[in-house]
Amino acid sequence: MAVKIAITGFGGRMGRALAEAVAQSDMAELTAAIVRPGSSLVGADAGEVAGLGRNGLAIVDSLEAADFDVLIDFTAPAATLANAAWCADHGRPMVIGTTGFDTKQKAELLSRAQKVPLCLASNFSTGVNLCFNLLETAARVLGGDADIEIVEAHHRHKVDAPSGTALSMGEVVADTLGRDLSQVAVFGREGQTGARERDTIGFATVRGGDVVGDHTVMFLADGERVEITHKASSRLAFARGAVRAALWLAGDRWPGHYDMRDVLGLKG
Repeated sequence: MAVKIAITGFGGRMGRALAEAVAQSDMAELTAAIVRPGSSLVGADAGEVAGLGRNGLAIVDSLEAADFDVLIDFTAPAATLANAAWCADHGRPMVIGTTGFDTKQKAELLSRAQKVPLCLASNFSTGVNLCFNLLETAARVLGGDADIEIVEAHHRHKVDAPSGTALSMGEVVADTLGRDLSQVAVFGREGQTGARERDTIGFATVRGGDVVGDHTVMFLADGERVEITHKASSRLAFARGAVRAALWLAGDRWPGHYDMRDVLGLKG
């Protein structure tokens, strides 16, 4: 039997990509397409809105009106927190690709994992999660002798910076080196900044055009540098990973906080 998938934020670019990824899966079925209350899309055919042809599924504006096994949420922090509270109360696993949570919001979100399985990741692409493992290796080998800089680029519509993926990459490197990213991160340089401090991890952000997502971590030593880069050319890379995570969560997982590396078996 196919896993019944609900997608919230269905009217957005990621919502449509998720619908396409579900349609491509033999093990998943789209059974709920959800938008914000008052949206003009309420009642419209979900397949038509996603560009997949009519499928007879009417778009709704609440979780109460939805029938699903797992919810996939790539929306905004406030909406995701409300959805997570509902899922915790109703025993529904949740895949969360929303970024931009502050510390208090993140703690509130993770508290819901005491009741239901939550798969929370800054990036659901297989390639990015492989890069996390490569970054651990590079940091162990090079980190003590190299300056570390992270550059990311996204489309003009992205509202948070640096990207959640860039921050996750920084956290992987910092944790491997025994550093606290909140203490060593440098998010901008201007004017007479002085010489670079070795233990810092720099972030640079580019916004423009329709860039889906580019990330490069540079380990810059004297005489050589190593760069680990991931470039996404389609949101389907993230959408397929999110659907894969939803199917994994549906496999009788215990309540808890998981990430995409758990799904892919990349953790030791």
